Formats: sequence, C-alpha cells, structure tokens
Amino acid sequence: MRYRRFGRLGWQVSEISYGMWGVGGGLHGWTGATEDDKLAALQRAVDLGCNFFDTAWVYGRGHSEHVLGELVRANPDTRLYVATKVPPKDMRWPSTRQSTLDDVFPPDHIEEYVHKSLDNLGLPKIDLLQLHVWEDAWTEDLGWWRALTGLRDQGVIGGIGISVNRWEPWNGLKAIGTGLVDAVQVIYNIFDQDPEDELFPAAVEHDVAVIARVPFDEGTLTGTLTPESTWPEGDWRNSYFVPENLLASVARAERLRADLPAGLPMPEAALRFVLADPRVATTIPGMRRIDHVERNAAVSDGQELEPDVLAMLRRHRWSRQPTWWSQ
Repeated sequence: MRYRRFGRLGWQVSEISYGMWGVGGGLHGWTGATEDDKLAALQRAVDLGCNFFDTAWVYGRGHSEHVLGELVRANPDTRLYVATKVPPKDMRWPSTRQSTLDDVFPPDHIEEYVHKSLDNLGLPKIDLLQLHVWEDAWTEDLGWWRALTGLRDQGVIGGIGISVNRWEPWNGLKAIGTGLVDAVQVIYNIFDQDPEDELFPAAVEHDVAVIARVPFDEGTLTGTLTPESTWPEGDWRNSYFVPENLLASVARAERLRADLPAGLPMPEAALRFVLADPRVATTIPGMRRIDHVERNAAVSDGQELEPDVLAMLRRHRWSRQPTWWSQ
C-alpha cells in the first residue's frame, strides 16, 4: 500500500481507503454480504495497509460506527484514522438551496451527534468529523464552525471536513476558500471529472485534503451492471438506479469497456484513473468482501496508466446535473 499526505493535517493515509456505507446495512443500505464477510473484509484491509476508514452515523444508524470502533480496538498497534459524519437534522440528502443552517446543522445538533458517534465508536476522539451535506451559502453563518472548533478544542475531534452533494463540486468552493475546513469529500471518477476544474485547484491552494468518493460510480464502473439489474427490497440502489439512470449508465459503461485495452479490467481502470491525480489524498471505495479488498488494494502499486490510456479515459467524462433520483 502506498500513502499520501492528507492536506494540512499532515497525516499519511493509504491512497486506497475504506468507504463503510456498505458495512452499515439497514434502511437505505447495501445488501449482498453477511456480517462475517464485512468484518473479514475490514480486517483484511488493515492487514494490507489500509489506514483510513470513512463512515457516518446514518450508515446503519450507528452500526457502521460501532463496527469501526471494534476494528480499531482489535488493532491497537496500528494507527487507523477514523472519519465519520454528522447527519443533517432534517435527515434530507442532499440539502437544497432552500436549506438553512438552522434546519440542517444547528450547533446543538452537531454536538449531540458527535457524542452519539463517539458512543457508537467507543473511542475518545474522532480524527475527521465531516458534515454530511453542504451548502456554500452556509459559510456566511459561522455557527457550524464555532460548534466544530469548540469540539476540537475539547479534544474530541481532530480535523473538520465537508461532504459535497452529488454532482455539485462548485458547491464547496466557498467553504474551501474560508480556510476553515481541513478536508473535502467529493464524487470523482472516470465519468465525474468536474472536480478537476475548480475544486481541486482550490483544495491545493488552501492545502485541503481531497477524499474522492464513489470511484466506481455506485457500481457502474465495476462493469457488472446490466439493463436488467435489480436488488433486494430496501437496497438503496433500487432508488438510485431507476430505469432512466440504469440504462444510461450501462450504455456508458459498455462504451468504456469497448475502449479499454486488453488486460485492464474496468474496476482497475476506475481506481487507477482516480489515483492518477496527485491532488487526491485518498479514495474510498465501498468493500463488503475480502475479494473486493484484495482487488482494490492491489491497485496501490505505483504503476501509472499509460498516457494514451489516461487520455482515452478522459474522453468518457460525463457531466451530470442533480435530479430527483440522484440523491
């Protein structure tokens, strides 16, 4: 495993890290793996050098956090970085232009959920505390920042971050520009290249760490989806991959597959594309089984994509706008 500097916090984090949404289960979660599968995958990730784990209270309503705390305690001699997120008070993903800070992240709500997360984790400190939705208009009201810096001064959180809404990389530029956040989490993959335009340069200017989430485009870039794909009742993907999205996504993936050189699997191409940008501190694919972990960790080998392959992947850019199903 190779490591990268995590912005001004200076941490050395694994370039392939662990997104724990799929570990949470429950309402609006992901199906397809047992609890034993997930626990084995997490430990295998640690064994292979993964040291940054991104979760959230909403992932299983605390279950994913509980599992992460157990993992940390099971590996006392390994430095594992714990990142979690405060849910919006109105429990709406994403936020909207009409969402106010008082509706979503009032100071008492932030403090309440930080302590809930600490209880779930069973740990004295959260390394990176993120707000799970974001509107740049909120930079004009520093209530969120005062609440978070107060918690930081108490020693219960370390860095402060935001998670940018899907397909809105522009909606984090003001927050980065304030110099008040240490990390920004944004969707970035072969299709979603828009963060390169403004968000990445701003992050570099202010030494803010970039966490690239959804490297596989919620599964499209694994190359396993078909127009007939379905999931068990309650699986979040049923609400995301509505026919309008599923058909368009599969068609895009098939065009990409036709362009890939022999011997380069689509999931590997997806991760190597993300890692090709040095402005990315880490990427957090979801991994629910050991084979997922081993396949993804193997990409952290320092091998770069050939320039012509990288140029080809860039031609598959797909700039999208949020809509009713994009969440």
